[in-house]
Amino acid sequence: MTRQHSPDFTWNTIDLVFLDLDGTLLDKYFDDFFWEEYVPEVYSQKNNVDPQECRQLLVSTYKQVESTLQWTDLNYWSERLNLDIAALKDEIAHLINIRPFVTEFLEHLKDRGKEIYLVTNAHPRTLEVKLGKIQIGDAFKRIICSQDVGHAKEQIEFWETLQTIQPFHKERTLFVDDTERVLDSARAYGLKHLIHIAKPSSKLPPVFSGSYPSIESFRDLLF
Repeated sequence: MTRQHSPDFTWNTIDLVFLDLDGTLLDKYFDDFFWEEYVPEVYSQKNNVDPQECRQLLVSTYKQVESTLQWTDLNYWSERLNLDIAALKDEIAHLINIRPFVTEFLEHLKDRGKEIYLVTNAHPRTLEVKLGKIQIGDAFKRIICSQDVGHAKEQIEFWETLQTIQPFHKERTLFVDDTERVLDSARAYGLKHLIHIAKPSSKLPPVFSGSYPSIESFRDLLF
C-alpha cells in the first residue's frame, strides 16, 4: 500500500476531535492476545479441547459477528462461551499499555483548545478496566460507546445517531481510528478529516493505508 506521509489538515481548521481507543490510544496487543491466545487457552482447559483446534474455532466464531455490536459485548461473549470475560480481562490487565506519544498528543489538543471525545466500540465494562489502568479519561469532554449509540462504528447509522447525541460539524471534525472499515463508514457519512493508525499493535509491523493519511504514532500530529 502507498504510504501517505502528510495529514491533509491544519489545526486551525479543526474544532473537535474524535478518538478511537483500542489500537489508536491503547496498544492493540492486549486485545489481540486476549481474544486470540488467552480466551482460547482458558476455553480449551475448561472444555478439554485441543488448544490449536480451540483457537481456530473461536477465531471463526468471532468473525461471525465482526463489525457488529456483539463483537465487543462482554455479556454476549460471556454467555456464548460460558466464561466470565470481564474477569478474564482483569486477570491480564497488566498487559494494557498506552501507545507512543498519546499523552503528548492529548496535551497538544488541550493546549489548542480542541474538544476531545472518546468514540469507541469498546464495551463499558472494558472501558472500566482499561481506563482504570491507563488514566486518560479526564482528557475527554465525553466518552461515547457504540453500545450507547446502538450501532457499531462500522455502520453509517452510528454516525447518524452520534450526530443527534453529540452534534459535530463534518468539515471541522478530525477522527482517528486504526480500522479502515470504520474510517470508510465515517467518510460515507461525510466526515472530512480522517487519520488511519498504521501500527495499532506494538508487536506487529505497520500497515499503511492506501485510502487515508496513515501514521505510525501521534508524533506525526504534533504540529
